[in-house]
Amino acid sequence: MKKRASQKVLVTGGGGFLGSAIVKLLVERGDHVRSFSRNYYPELASMGVAQFQGDIADKTSVANACREVDLVFHVAAKAAVWGAYSDYYRTNVTGTQNIIEACKKHNVSKLVYTSSPSVIFDGTDMEGVNESYPYPTNYNAYYPKTKALAEQAVRAASDSLLTVILRPHLIWGPKDSHIVPRIIARAKQLVIVGNGKNLVDTIYIDNAAYAHILAAVKLDENPSISGNIYFISQGKPVLLWEMINNILKAGGLPPVKRSISHKAAWLIGAILELVYNIINIKSEPKMTRFVANELAKSHWFDISAAQNDLGYLPRVSTKEGLKQLEAWLSNTELNKMRGL
Repeated sequence: MKKRASQKVLVTGGGGFLGSAIVKLLVERGDHVRSFSRNYYPELASMGVAQFQGDIADKTSVANACREVDLVFHVAAKAAVWGAYSDYYRTNVTGTQNIIEACKKHNVSKLVYTSSPSVIFDGTDMEGVNESYPYPTNYNAYYPKTKALAEQAVRAASDSLLTVILRPHLIWGPKDSHIVPRIIARAKQLVIVGNGKNLVDTIYIDNAAYAHILAAVKLDENPSISGNIYFISQGKPVLLWEMINNILKAGGLPPVKRSISHKAAWLIGAILELVYNIINIKSEPKMTRFVANELAKSHWFDISAAQNDLGYLPRVSTKEGLKQLEAWLSNTELNKMRGL
């Protein structure tokens, strides 16, 4: 990354998986970085990052964090697949509205928002679709629904605020706190959903963080991209179940061999969702309709817009990323993920 004038930058969710990777790159290029999160992170403190602790849904806390800032990376989100709609709305929609309002109040010039391709996922195969693909009429999970509402709010704000929206898909790598731990923890229970031939995009953590920095740089150089949405990935789709098996292999675990049809998994998910809602069970069901579709369908995207407008190309290959993941997955890390 070319040396640039130092900026004052806020990263929401700066202690999280993607947020901390973005923070690291910002610190390395000499920016004055602050993080806004619920918790305090010693790792951020060791990098000299100022930490603002608070609730993203609290307008005053967010406004204080945005004071005297040049650029905001809004990464914080509620990203699980199960929970109360009010919780998702509070974090993903109200939180984003608070960020937008605070940016305008304190004359923050640029906002880079982390969205998700799931905002357009309609349960069908998506093969090479671009950013013009419409939002679905209905959602069968609260995460994509609220992320779509937040994304639309950021787009609407681009008339008075420079914004870029990124849609990274299935971020993975060392320090992963979501995808890799789920796969490792459920290794013995995993079954292939569908025919196992569905292609998906993924993105290695370093590439996802790099794309965010690029988006901010290009927004400085070319304000006309404000309001644009960009898919970002490894640039080449992979077989989902091959990727899952590669992650298991990196953890020294055997591949998934058992299978179930997509229809059966979807029906099981629908029944479990109904039962969990009726009985008011808070824990996540073993299967949901959204997860069944995600595991059985293809979902990969055209990243040519990000290549053309942002100059984005993945810097770490999937092969190299898997090597880095394997090195990180020590016995200690594996035992944490297995709950041992």
